[in-house]
Amino acid sequence: MKKILILLNTLFLTSLLHAETIKADFKVEFGIIGEIGIANAALTKDENYYEIKVKLKATGIADTLSGGRKEEHVSKGHIEDGMMVSDYYQVTKSHGSKMTTKLYSINHKEKTVTKDYKRWKNGALTVDEESTLDFYSADDLLTLYFNLDSKILNKEKSKLYVFKAVGAEKQKGKIEVAIPKKSQIKDYKDTLGESDDSWYAKAIVYQDIFSSDKGELLLRIGNDGLTQKAVLKDLIFFGDIRAEKI
Repeated sequence: MKKILILLNTLFLTSLLHAETIKADFKVEFGIIGEIGIANAALTKDENYYEIKVKLKATGIADTLSGGRKEEHVSKGHIEDGMMVSDYYQVTKSHGSKMTTKLYSINHKEKTVTKDYKRWKNGALTVDEESTLDFYSADDLLTLYFNLDSKILNKEKSKLYVFKAVGAEKQKGKIEVAIPKKSQIKDYKDTLGESDDSWYAKAIVYQDIFSSDKGELLLRIGNDGLTQKAVLKDLIFFGDIRAEKI
C-alpha cells in the first residue's frame, strides 16, 4: 500500500497555474476502499524566482499499512523566458522510525546535477552519500509538469513529447507525455469525464509496480492549467487509482 503513496506526487504535478500564489488540494481514491491519500500543493513566484511545495499524506487504511507515510517535495529556482528553471529540488519521505532525503543541486553553467542522499533510522544517520547524475536537465519533476502548459502549445494535435527531469533517474530522467489521437478522445472522456474548458494528455510512468512495462497516467487538464482529474492505470494487484481536485 505504501507504493500507492509514492505515486501521489505524479498524480497531480500538472496542477498549478502560473500565478504569484496558488494552492491546490487533491484526494486520491482506490476502488471500493475509497480515500487513501490527500495532497496539498502551493506555488509562489514573482518575475525572477519561484518556490513549489508539495505535501503528501496517506489516510485511512493506507495510513495504517504504510506506517504513517508522508512526503514533501520542494523545488526552488529562477524564471527564464517565462519558464521555471530549477536550481534546487528536495524530496523528504518518512514512515515509522525511518526518514530519507534526496537533495538535488543543479549547476546550469556546467550542466551537472549533484545528488545528496541521506537516511535516518530512530534519529540516527545511517546513510550519507553524494553522487553526480549521468544526465542534466533544467527541469525537476515539479517544474517539468508545471511548465507543460507552455511546453505543449498545440493541445489538440496528437504527438508524443519526450522530456527530461531531475528526480527521475530510474529512467535516466526520461519523461514521456502524449497528446491523444482524436479517435482516442472518447476513451479519455469515459475515464476522466469531460468539460468545455479542458484538454487531455497521458504521462508515461516507468516503475516496476505496473502490470505492463510502463504505466499510464491519464490527465484531464483545465484551460487554466489546473488538473481536474487523473487516473493511474494498471497497477499490479491494485488496478486503477483516481485523483481529483477538491
